[in-house]
Amino acid sequence: MEAVAASHVGIKKGGRKYPWAVKAWLILGLFMIFMQVIIGGVTRLTGSGLSITKWEIVTGTLPPLNAQAWEEAFELYKTTPQYQKINEGMTMGEFKFIFFWEYFHRLWARMMGFVFLIPLGIFWARGMVDRPLLKRMGIVFLLAALVASFGWIMVASGLVNRPWVNAYKLTMHLSLALLLFSYLLWSTFRVLQPGWKGIDNALLKKGALAIAVVAAVQIILGGIMSGMKAGLFFPTWPDMNGQWVPDILLHTSNWNVENFVNYDAHLFMPGLIQLLHRTTAYLLTGLVLWFFYKGVRTPSTPTLKIGLYLLVSVLVIQVLLGIFTLINCLGAVPVGLGVLHQAGAILFLSVTLYVNYQLIGDTN
Repeated sequence: MEAVAASHVGIKKGGRKYPWAVKAWLILGLFMIFMQVIIGGVTRLTGSGLSITKWEIVTGTLPPLNAQAWEEAFELYKTTPQYQKINEGMTMGEFKFIFFWEYFHRLWARMMGFVFLIPLGIFWARGMVDRPLLKRMGIVFLLAALVASFGWIMVASGLVNRPWVNAYKLTMHLSLALLLFSYLLWSTFRVLQPGWKGIDNALLKKGALAIAVVAAVQIILGGIMSGMKAGLFFPTWPDMNGQWVPDILLHTSNWNVENFVNYDAHLFMPGLIQLLHRTTAYLLTGLVLWFFYKGVRTPSTPTLKIGLYLLVSVLVIQVLLGIFTLINCLGAVPVGLGVLHQAGAILFLSVTLYVNYQLIGDTN
């Protein structure tokens, strides 16, 4: 019996131990990326993302500092479709509110650059990081640059014709941000648990990987749904305005390229995306419950057991947040619930990766 148990539990192999300062720095970086996604959620839900019409990496660090500068910024915003179609007649005070959130979102991104670069230079000079970790941080910087670039591509999509950013480009921006977060999180696991060999259980490994893949699909669907504001059109649960499958999806004539591209001109895409988002949530819930049942009945490690209970707990909270957010989408998406739901998605993704690491381990 002991031999059977031993074949399933984790084994720790040799690995470099990193100083506590490096560990704290990585955790701080994760927190800053997490907060950047949350700030981005607030920016999106308050309609603030198009308030700054230029991408000025250096000069954009400072906000308008006098009345004339504010007037110039406001006049630029008045040329956007969002102002002309939605916010015409807004006051300077209202403009300053939405300007704040977009400015704060960009400023936080700039601060992250300093938080990553300066300590990394110090750690490298003092020999506190090895070459593998340095290479991983290089990939982090490349991903961060890609996220920032797509951020501007996303904003630019809302400055011509459409009064909102393109939902698909918003989803790409969010997906890249979470890819950055996930890569840094996995790198942090390798620093906190260097040389961890994992757990020899093929079934659990496949189950954990399946959860990660479905969670990634669900997050992408959630990004598209939020970009299309699909919750506003079917704000009921468990049905969708009294139907399990909206009639609009049953007409073959609606399945055309035009409806996929110009999604805001027809109810087809909001209905389709919301149905897919709900269905994937049910699939993910069933998969996690099965995985939890198998995991707790299998000899493992205390770290994996913690991960299993966290996985179920965060899932339940996230499902409830999703339902409450949806049924409160009456005329507008509730900012507080929407942000909490987005935060819950990041936490669920984090726990999913943690469980995968406990099973797979440090493969290098």
